[in-house]
Amino acid sequence: MSKKLSRSEARVDKHARIRNKIRGTEERPRLCVFKSLHHISAQIINDETGNTIASASTQEKEIAQKLKNTANIEAAKLIGEVLAKRAMEKGIKVVVFDRSGYIYHGKVKMLADGAREVGLDF
Repeated sequence: MSKKLSRSEARVDKHARIRNKIRGTEERPRLCVFKSLHHISAQIINDETGNTIASASTQEKEIAQKLKNTANIEAAKLIGEVLAKRAMEKGIKVVVFDRSGYIYHGKVKMLADGAREVGLDF
């Protein structure tokens, strides 16, 4: 009999399947999301060279000071906005969205909406 995967193991397997199909290029890098119980972070990655172009996290001191709670949807929206501003400064306007196996709801959706409001296209 097969053992049922835990929720986190299932997400990791799902992320591996997604990553087989999604690649970030120089023209269109990958926006990758990670969330934990206490924080949320995102980074824009060029998979061809393996470099992180821009990143934002609620663990950064200046961002954490603006927030009451670092794990809610308001924090996620702020991370999306900050990341999009940093990407625009480096000339990135179009990205591929990698939700890392998380469902597109709540914090992940707010992060994407925040990035879109600033001007990122995906």
